[in-house]
Amino acid sequence: MTIDVVNIYLGGYDHSTHGEYTGGGRGTSLLNRTSEQRLARAAGRGAGRSGRTAGRDGARPPFRLGVLDNHLGYFIRRIQVWVFQDFMRTLARADIRPAQYSVLAVIEANPGLSQSDLADFLGIERARLARLLDRLEKRGYAERRASPRDRRSHALFLTREGHKALKRIKALAARHEARLAKKIGPEKRQLMIELLREFGR
Repeated sequence: MTIDVVNIYLGGYDHSTHGEYTGGGRGTSLLNRTSEQRLARAAGRGAGRSGRTAGRDGARPPFRLGVLDNHLGYFIRRIQVWVFQDFMRTLARADIRPAQYSVLAVIEANPGLSQSDLADFLGIERARLARLLDRLEKRGYAERRASPRDRRSHALFLTREGHKALKRIKALAARHEARLAKKIGPEKRQLMIELLREFGR
């Protein structure tokens, strides 16, 4: 455990930034790019460190979490560090960021949804989502069409190339989920999904 992770849990993330990592539900603030980098650095420095500096005799004194041992948010943040680092590393092979993957997945599941509805559902501020969609359009993965119901809004669709790319990305994401299941056990993974799913809707 490093002080970096403690700082992240106790206030290192500014919830007003409405960042990119999509894993929350409606109205949930998400990790921004600065937080992504901080999480990756914290996870890297924290790997293999489970206690305080060894004493003169080489033995580590017992490490106590104190009140944090009963804080659900603390343990959620700790596993989030591992999950996020592994997820970023896995998707890097497809040159895709987690937020882009989430946007592509939701558009695939809801073809024709509006840009504003997508922003609300994933908890991304609209200006940031617009920039994210610009990048996906430049890569030929998604397209915005005039909405048949409201000329002032856009309907979102994946392109043929977007469907092909998402298929490859899903395969990479499945490897990440398999590693997570191996780390905590498939039953616990499924239980966590069932317990936390309501926060993602």
